[in-house]
Amino acid sequence: MDQETRPPHVLIFPLPLQGPVNSMFKLAELLCLSGLHVTFLVTDNIHTRLLKYSNIQSRFDSYPGFRLESISDGLPEDHPRSGSGLMEMFDSLKTKNKILLKQLLTSGKLNSDSRRPVTCIIADGIMGYTFDVADEVGLPIIYVRTISACCLWVFFCLPKLIESGELPFAGDNLDTPIKSIPGMEGFFRRRDLPAFCRSGNLSDPSLQLYLPESTENPRAHGLILNTLMIWRVVKATPVMVGDWQWMSLLLKEKGVEIGET
Repeated sequence: MDQETRPPHVLIFPLPLQGPVNSMFKLAELLCLSGLHVTFLVTDNIHTRLLKYSNIQSRFDSYPGFRLESISDGLPEDHPRSGSGLMEMFDSLKTKNKILLKQLLTSGKLNSDSRRPVTCIIADGIMGYTFDVADEVGLPIIYVRTISACCLWVFFCLPKLIESGELPFAGDNLDTPIKSIPGMEGFFRRRDLPAFCRSGNLSDPSLQLYLPESTENPRAHGLILNTLMIWRVVKATPVMVGDWQWMSLLLKEKGVEIGET
């Protein structure tokens, strides 16, 4: 089978936490149903847990184009990867996994006679380093945000909240309205902000993790939002439109609503 007749090959790389992984498995099924080849990349730690506690193998047996691969997150096997160790996982992904991801994409391991090299990456948007890797190897990348669209919009507006002086805030009146989030001025209160916004410390690690959202996510060629009832695809930039179009047409075929901005 020559390269022109082989289906597009999508690499899906979720944030290595249970919620994002489960959400992106559903996206992988949509793509498999449309005949695309999908490589679902998880960290070694998540891979072990999937094989031990889930039905992942039988669930995707009916999709010949699906393949599960694993990659190191750079942490020792006994690391908790939760609670106080969560930020260490993010740091390790940015430094150690970034190098390994590029090596995997350029190694030829993901393609075969019947499977073309990866043609597009779909990654969790919190892992901004994946854009740098995609850019270095010349691949388009689409970000997925498995959090709610409203929550993502709050993250996008964090710089505005700081600029307006609404963050950090003093006092314990959590019913004070928040005015610097467009579209939410009439109902959003301090108590509706993420918990890390109550720390009163702009150096809080969680705040620093989400602060770059407004600049990191628009770098991708597309953005998929996990809304209440549908997967919504938002075109983020005018470049690589052709690569984005096959994604939008694919999802339209499956009855998924497409929104462009």
